[in-house]
Amino acid sequence: MEKKLKQQPANVIKVVLFGPESTGKTTLSSQLARYYNTVWAPEYAREYLQDKWNNERKTCEAEDLIPIAIGQMNLENTLAKKADKVLICDTDLLETKVYSEEYYGGFVDPELDKAAVENKYDIYFLTYIDTPWEADDLRDRPELRREMFNAFENALKKYNRPYILLQGNKETRLKTAVKVIDELIKNRHDLNSFSDSLP
Repeated sequence: MEKKLKQQPANVIKVVLFGPESTGKTTLSSQLARYYNTVWAPEYAREYLQDKWNNERKTCEAEDLIPIAIGQMNLENTLAKKADKVLICDTDLLETKVYSEEYYGGFVDPELDKAAVENKYDIYFLTYIDTPWEADDLRDRPELRREMFNAFENALKKYNRPYILLQGNKETRLKTAVKVIDELIKNRHDLNSFSDSLP
């Protein structure tokens, strides 16, 4: 199972949209993928849990988290091979770990915990809670948005992840994200050019 939760090497910049539900992550993921003419890895949990709800009228349970994590990494690893320079990830295993801690009394499966900490990304965009709450079959805890946001930000700080806070409307967020990603692409290109020039 450990192998299924591991990132496969890929020569692309990996960007993660990170934060509580209903904060615009999916919208921005598709905007960024369009802007950079690349692919984005959607949140596997949404499809998985919507099917569960439709078939069983049940929401997420602790035993769902490993299948969700495996599905997410499979998506990411597959799409990383198709990405052009940048892969946009609508979530990552650190997000799954935070949900596990918050919803199941601090419990995290050891394999998930290990992979969440070991997998690496170039930048995280932490989406703020200044977007309107949109209810659906899967979303809950609208009254705890601030607490959930704090849990996500604390995880980024605890594991020393590079992150930028995104606030404001869709246009403002997109503009901020593009500026950061452009800089990452430029630095990666400059580094590659430098390596190529070495004897």
